[in-house]
Amino acid sequence: MFESFDSSRNRYASVGVVSSLPDELIDSIWFIIDLDLKGVIPLENILTFDLIENRGKVTMHFSQAGSNVEMDIDLPFAYSNQFPAQVYAYDDGTRETILLPSEIRQY
Repeated sequence: MFESFDSSRNRYASVGVVSSLPDELIDSIWFIIDLDLKGVIPLENILTFDLIENRGKVTMHFSQAGSNVEMDIDLPFAYSNQFPAQVYAYDDGTRETILLPSEIRQY
């Protein structure tokens, strides 16, 4: 058994994520995992982040299957209707990847 979301692993974002989210939001997901979640709650290997519009800015809503722990993180970045509504962070034990829901089947 491996510990999910170890920051020493290689981290990636899928082509779909890179083409639909700015770098600062992708980086923010990794920061949220490392600074707000890791060591605070047990993490599964798939984490869900909903991107929500909040007064023109982005709020990331974290959740994971099998847990009733949820968290909203307000970010200082402008929201766009072009952003995906949801992304996943997936850890396969070797690498960690941020994916669109339509891409999760590939992993």
